Amino acid sequence: MALKGDLHDFSLTQLLNLVHLAHKTGTLTVHGTNDQASLSFSEGKLIYGQGGLTDGHLVSILRHTKHLTEEQARLLMTRPQANNDKELGLLLMHAGYLNQQTIVQAVQQYITDLVLRLFTWSEGSFQFFNGVLPPDDRITVHLDLENLILEGARRMKEWETLQEELPNLDLALKFTDRPDSRLRGINLTVEEWRVVSYVNPKNTIRQIARTNRLSDVEIRRIVYGLMQAGVVEVVRLQGDTSPAAPRITPIPKTPEQASLINRLIGRIRSL
Repeated sequence: MALKGDLHDFSLTQLLNLVHLAHKTGTLTVHGTNDQASLSFSEGKLIYGQGGLTDGHLVSILRHTKHLTEEQARLLMTRPQANNDKELGLLLMHAGYLNQQTIVQAVQQYITDLVLRLFTWSEGSFQFFNGVLPPDDRITVHLDLENLILEGARRMKEWETLQEELPNLDLALKFTDRPDSRLRGINLTVEEWRVVSYVNPKNTIRQIARTNRLSDVEIRRIVYGLMQAGVVEVVRLQGDTSPAAPRITPIPKTPEQASLINRLIGRIRSL
């Protein structure tokens, strides 16, 4: 009898624990509200994953992990090896562009990111197809589910906190007083600087996320960190007449608190 059901009744943590403890071999498909994903296992080990708008091919994986630019990915897709991951991997290695370790690590990162994203899904259905494995041309790895389950549980707790702090992504952001002086005391990542560059009462948080290809979790984490540092605040979208969102009071920047802010930003960034 096939294993299938609803995420309301059987969580992803329970599903992965079952696969791990029973040493199952097969493919788990999960259909969310606006997305879907599939995970393949061999004797309880996670070996492959595919989800979102990507087709699971190596080109898409390397683009996701930023080993390829959009233009490089587009050019590679014109090559006859594009539909065979193993052949494409050999082509990239022989060309000296990537080595085997980098390719394997990229596949591991892609699958790990996919699984951790699934932990934020509260609604959807699932089905496990016993014995079904990915096509032979795909590059597979072996990932231990125990660590992923522990990290996923932590991400779920983080996701709940971020949703409470930023429940509405259709609001906008504005800089607080003297943002330049505040930014000088914070070390921002590339993604955080990109978000900062789009801060404007005319742009919703959701629009900023889509422009920078950030997930709901990523944009909430970044915006929450900037808010706690006193760099930005949530406001009504310009022209919106609905009630304004509650303002989160910036943390005062005394020397002691400035040090605390930097530690907080570092902790949020590591979540």
